[in-house]
Amino acid sequence: MRTATYFFIFLNLSLAVFEEPAVYPLPFLVTALVEVLCLLVFFGRLTHYAKVTLHDVFWKDTKNICIMVAILLSLTDLAIYGALRIYNVRSIRWSRIVRPIFLINFAESRQIRRAFRSIRNTLPEITYVFLLFMFSLLMFSLMALKLFGERNLQTAEGLPYFRNYLEIVFDLYVLVTTANSPDVM
Repeated sequence: MRTATYFFIFLNLSLAVFEEPAVYPLPFLVTALVEVLCLLVFFGRLTHYAKVTLHDVFWKDTKNICIMVAILLSLTDLAIYGALRIYNVRSIRWSRIVRPIFLINFAESRQIRRAFRSIRNTLPEITYVFLLFMFSLLMFSLMALKLFGERNLQTAEGLPYFRNYLEIVFDLYVLVTTANSPDVM
């Protein structure tokens, strides 16, 4: 059961490679049938899980609700996209961003949920460090603009250097994050 679930999750996630705009485009009907097959397997897996667990436990579990909502959103998007395609109206499949929910919310993906929970718990501490880094980057960029902006410096290609504040921010960001020059500022 676990292997089949992972196979269909992988198949569902890999549809993004074959749907338009695609690296290797397949006809819409092929990708739609594969997606409907994956959604049917997910629905069957969810139905089986509902039969073997208590009714109250199943409906209180937010993972099951998320899977049901993701299935409904995917089917709705597939129907709307198919109807628009019949009338030659170009549209975008917005349900692609819903597909990773299947990977996260099935019971077999306990380790992935644990990793996301760990990331979510460490974000507040990392945010302060990131804000301090961005503040120092913006301040040093402003100082570089004021110090070198009037000197008409040029790059090796002859392009103007230290003229635009956003370009200075980007250049200093690249220099700071490059492994060879971490002590630029």
